[in-house]
Amino acid sequence: MSRFKRAGQGDSLAGFKTEKTEPTVPSGLLKAAGKSGQLNLSGRGLKEVPQEVYRLNVDPPLDAQQNVSFAESDRWWEQADLTKLLLSSNQLTQLSDDIRLLPALMTLDLHDNQMSSLPSALGELQELYELRLSHNQLSALPVEVCSLKKLSSITLQQNRLESLPEELGQLENLTQLDLSNNLLKDLPSSLGRLTSLLKLNLSHNKLSALPDSVAQLRNLKLLDCSNNQLTDISASLSEMLALEQLYLRHNKLRVLPKLPAPALKELYVGNNHIEKLEAEQLSCLKAISLLELRDNKIQTLPEQITTLSTLTRLDLTNNDISTLPASISLLPDLKVLLLEGNPLRGIRRDLLTKGTNELLKYLRGRIKEEPDKAEEQQTAMTLPSQARVNVHNIKTLKLLDYSAKQAADVPDELFDAAAESSVTSVNFSKNQLTSIPPRLAEFVSSVSDINLGFNRLTCCSPDICKFPQLTNIDLRNNQLTDLPSEMKDLTKLRSVTLNYNRFKSFPQLIKLVNLSTLDLSNNDLLSVPPELGLCSSLRCLSLEGNPFRSPRAAIVARGTDAVMEYLRSRIPT
Repeated sequence: MSRFKRAGQGDSLAGFKTEKTEPTVPSGLLKAAGKSGQLNLSGRGLKEVPQEVYRLNVDPPLDAQQNVSFAESDRWWEQADLTKLLLSSNQLTQLSDDIRLLPALMTLDLHDNQMSSLPSALGELQELYELRLSHNQLSALPVEVCSLKKLSSITLQQNRLESLPEELGQLENLTQLDLSNNLLKDLPSSLGRLTSLLKLNLSHNKLSALPDSVAQLRNLKLLDCSNNQLTDISASLSEMLALEQLYLRHNKLRVLPKLPAPALKELYVGNNHIEKLEAEQLSCLKAISLLELRDNKIQTLPEQITTLSTLTRLDLTNNDISTLPASISLLPDLKVLLLEGNPLRGIRRDLLTKGTNELLKYLRGRIKEEPDKAEEQQTAMTLPSQARVNVHNIKTLKLLDYSAKQAADVPDELFDAAAESSVTSVNFSKNQLTSIPPRLAEFVSSVSDINLGFNRLTCCSPDICKFPQLTNIDLRNNQLTDLPSEMKDLTKLRSVTLNYNRFKSFPQLIKLVNLSTLDLSNNDLLSVPPELGLCSSLRCLSLEGNPFRSPRAAIVARGTDAVMEYLRSRIPT
């Protein structure tokens, strides 16, 4: 009873009159929170959280102390635990350790206050699912927060964080993490353990590099690293199999990152220092739909830009491009092409203001008008025997390209033109080939990259195994059921793409010591050999869409590491 009396004295009218400058919480609001489990105190000018809020689930409400004859619906001992507490847009500078008296909290919103530190007692809120801390003055995150195992979302943007605890990696259920607009110079290596993350915002910090462990975020769909000081992007990001959107605007990149991330649809690299686009970097972007390259120093566009068959939007605003390959107009899905602010020759300024359709129509007209130019790409109406040979591709890029022609064979003129060249890349994809062109053997000592995807190959000739420099081979979307056993002799082979074929048994690739990427998704595989788990160089393994029962789909969905660990556990001892 003495406790109730003290509480009553604390709530006296005289107390209210002397505290005019500090808004308080109406008792009706507290009473309603006792029933709903939710309390919204946003925008009330609070400088501190009133004690009765912390004690909401501890003390009986005031009317229960003063009047025992209350209605059945007001039984305070049956009130709901507080699960949602909104305290945003106040003037709070700190939170009391008494926050531990609200252990059922699932949502705690403290954004837009003046908090410079957090109590360690936050770590006791083990039911917390969402924590909003943005727009404060936090310089550190307490280690105790990293013990909140159920935490799914934490927003920390617009603070003063200079570092993060290594224990951050313990938040294994985190799906969204916003660290933008802080003072971070580096990130803990444990970041890679946040394998449930779907969105990670690191923009507007002072990062000069990303930890290699970022590549372990196999479920991440969006990564924003804009407005930092990055000079390079690790190729290991290509292991991020789910990554769809990557923002790298306003950094210090000098080259376009080589990112064969299989799901990457949108890449933003505007406002960097990129001077040159390499054919190799572009050919990686297999699924790209939006490519932003504005405000760089790019001088030329390589012909390989036309291999980006899924591209719908290309932004090249404010670069140093003087000539444009007319073949860019043959990109099947291109809807928006932005070229303002380039010193283009041969294209009238008013044409650029008329929009993409008019510009592409003009460029397509140029292809028809200039059939004798080496830059011409064969149009759908051209017969193979009339095909123009792109000498620039062969001499400068060492590329033998005869792709997207729907042709049954590759014309001799192409091989003749390349006779004196050390061709390194071959692209015969998107044709009707039923066998590997025999004249390909003329480049056996130099070729390292072969793309024969989207053809009608039913078997793979052992001749393909005579290319000692071969590092990448793409045979996707064919009708293959097997590979030659001699394939194991290709010791430099790093990437093998075989998705959408008809493999029932696993091809003999396990002994390839440098194999890092293997895609066998969407085949007819009935089993996966456990010995594959011993392939220590394998970093990216795709097996979804096959009828095998082991490993289970749930394990396959967890990514390469989980599959490899499972396979190793199945090896008989």
